[in-house]
Formats: sequence, structure tokens, C-alpha cells
Amino acid sequence: MTAAELVASQTKPKGNKFSAQRVEVDGISFDSKKEARRWGELKLLERAGEIIELRRQVVIPLVGRDGPLLARKGRQMRITVDFGYVEVASGLTVYEDAKGLPTRDYEVRRSVAAAQGVEIVEV
Repeated sequence: MTAAELVASQTKPKGNKFSAQRVEVDGISFDSKKEARRWGELKLLERAGEIIELRRQVVIPLVGRDGPLLARKGRQMRITVDFGYVEVASGLTVYEDAKGLPTRDYEVRRSVAAAQGVEIVEV
């Protein structure tokens, strides 16, 4: 065995830090199997007419009492959720995130979004 073969056998391809496996469904790439499964469920609900305006990777800008929250480099902070849609029965916009293990950063951003009246449902 050469040195190059030894190194190649010992290095593993870097994956997701939470062991989620990327998956592709209907030509759409998802970060996890859980997210792809939920997308399928939401598409069925949309076809049944229970929800409308189904969207993926919805960006919600974060705003505080005195205006937009800015990161160190001056950009407005935001949280990106996996899905957004409108429930037909209630007329409310629902934001969902398919989370396995929430990070501290996600928890803080979700709390700020909640403070501005945007609830994020974890599925």
C-alpha cells in the first residue's frame, strides 16, 4: 500500500455535522429526509385545498424595537425556515422548520422572530 492509498483509505468525506443525509425528490434537493418527507405531506395538503401559497426556504428578516437587527458586518439578520404556507380554514400564514437538533443560533433567531409575532412550528 502506498502512502497516497493509506491517506485515501483513512479520510472520510465530510458530511453534515448532525448526520442528516441530503436527498433529492422530484428534482428538488432537501437537506434531510425529514424535510423531504414533510414537503411531500404539504404538497398533498395543497392538492387537497387545505393550504395555499406553499413555499420553500422562506426568509424572515429580524426586526427589533428600534428597527432592523444588524450583524457585525452591517447586514440585516434573518432566519430562513424550511416551509411557509397559508392555511385556508384560518387564513393564517404558517412557518415550519424540520429540525432534528436545534442549534443555539437557531433558538435565538426563533425567539427574536417570536417577539415580532412570527411563530415557527418545528416538525
